[in-house]
Amino acid sequence: MPDSLEARVTSALARVRNPRLDADLLSAGMIRDLSVTDDGKVAFTFLLSRDDPATLVREARAALAGVEGVRKEDVRITVVDPSGPARATHAPPGASPIPPGPPAPVEQPNLGRIVAVSSGKGGVGKSTVSANLAVALAAAGHAVGLMDADVYGPNIPRMFGTFEKPPVIDGKIRPLEAYGVKLMSLGFLVERDAPAIWRGPIIMKVVQQFLRDVDWGRLDYFIVDLPPGTGDAQLSLVQATHVTGALIVTTPQEMAVGDALRGARMFERVGVPVIGVVENMSGFTDPETGRRFDFFSTGGGRRLADEIGAPLLGEVPLQPGLAQLADSGRPIVVAEPQSPAATALRSIAEALHQKAGSRSVALPVLKS
Repeated sequence: MPDSLEARVTSALARVRNPRLDADLLSAGMIRDLSVTDDGKVAFTFLLSRDDPATLVREARAALAGVEGVRKEDVRITVVDPSGPARATHAPPGASPIPPGPPAPVEQPNLGRIVAVSSGKGGVGKSTVSANLAVALAAAGHAVGLMDADVYGPNIPRMFGTFEKPPVIDGKIRPLEAYGVKLMSLGFLVERDAPAIWRGPIIMKVVQQFLRDVDWGRLDYFIVDLPPGTGDAQLSLVQATHVTGALIVTTPQEMAVGDALRGARMFERVGVPVIGVVENMSGFTDPETGRRFDFFSTGGGRRLADEIGAPLLGEVPLQPGLAQLADSGRPIVVAEPQSPAATALRSIAEALHQKAGSRSVALPVLKS
């Protein structure tokens, strides 16, 4: 008997047969990008041609509803006709009508290399890493855009000290710009104290609008700062466009590493390679004594990188004043370019370019 939720889900789908092909859904290659989370959420793409029985979707959903551990209200099926557009089905069996979902992922070459920055839990400094990597890449001469997809806690406006509303020109939203980086965030569009009480379809709409209705121009790198976890924003991004790779941010302690591992596995299951791991809040070295203090344990980034088979791109040390600089809209790579944290972040940006880009470029030291 299968001993994991993913195995039980796979077994259930294998019991549903397509009479036209005389084969089960898995053997027929009709299930793609299967994602199963530990808390019972299931998502996959269902390749259903016009010649296949439409009832197969209902049968697949019913099969999953009978699997122990699956939350049937969180089963997301994106139905794709190989010769037509995609449509997502979210309603339980018998409900109608089924609302239309997002189109199939499309190539957006104008955005360059799309890098999703993710973490398993909040508070690990993911937005700080995203902002500083974007600024460092822009300083190296790359055209960089940064999309704040953390709709529940959009922090990018504050980290760049930019708060005005972006203009709309010829029906397109014009991104704001700071430190050479083009920026778009929900924080530019809503009041600071407005609560984000949104469900999946609205989050999907926001992600799609930021991708397609913003005049990004031609970019070399498109950095996406995702919310923590493995929810709607992550799935919406990979359903809307082809992501080059994911960058996983963690802190050294085991709890953060375990959460980050689930985030990394999610990207693997939806076909997005993990470019590398960044360990933030690494040890602090006293500049006067040279003594190192590991306040949040040690080695978590390396353990995570080894477990998922991805490189550890770097460790960002704890540094006094870094949070205050972020709050004041001054990225550390600009405000204190010679500091240990800034040096580490520039090195990570260069490693990211080597992994996702085409050639190595020495990243300059910025002057405040």
